[in-house]
Amino acid sequence: MSDSVGRVAGLWRFPVKSMAGEPLDAVALGWRGIAGDRQYGFHHAGSLSRFPWFTARDLSEMVRYRAAFRDPDDPRNAPVEVTTPDGERFRLDAPELKARLAEAAGGPLELMQSGRGVFDYAPVSIVSTATHAALDAARGAHVDPRRFRINIVIDSTMRENAWAERTLAFGEGEEGPRLSLQEPIERCVVVTIDPDTGVRSPGIMKTVARGFDNRIGIYASAARTGIIRVGDVVRLL
Repeated sequence: MSDSVGRVAGLWRFPVKSMAGEPLDAVALGWRGIAGDRQYGFHHAGSLSRFPWFTARDLSEMVRYRAAFRDPDDPRNAPVEVTTPDGERFRLDAPELKARLAEAAGGPLELMQSGRGVFDYAPVSIVSTATHAALDAARGAHVDPRRFRINIVIDSTMRENAWAERTLAFGEGEEGPRLSLQEPIERCVVVTIDPDTGVRSPGIMKTVARGFDNRIGIYASAARTGIIRVGDVVRLL
């Protein structure tokens, strides 16, 4: 038995951890997540920390660096191009880009590619439009959804936390991709950063903490692989 809970309203892929992502009309869901998502990450050279990554927690401007695959349909092999906040363009592996980020980091950085993806917890993140409507109401103003760096946005009257530990099926047929839902996503200071200006607004973190138990979105992993498209019907199994 399954019930329709809405349709896919948006799809996002983030080639480089903590940089701005690319909106897509369709994504390939594999066993390791969305093809090309969080495939690269900069980390502090020589760090033995459990979290060695250089992210927007360290430099707010990171969210203003726009990363995109030159061939969106071949993320496995295509090079990544990065557009900096001031409009310059570099290949991701360009020494000039690493030097610029290292100067901001105050120390050497290294770039890593991971076929498994550089994830904090699980490979796919999901949120519903109902959650963002509730967040806007609690804040008393619009909160840009890009702050939450979500992969799949579902247009639904239900909040995604109601689907925890269930499965979502995508598309009309019975053979379409499926995602096994896990636990809600605990949020950090990155959500305070404006994706266009890099300016931090601590009040957003307070709203998320007080009104949403510091959780927006839900983690998921593939239960069946396939192509997910904007407009796909989404069913709860």
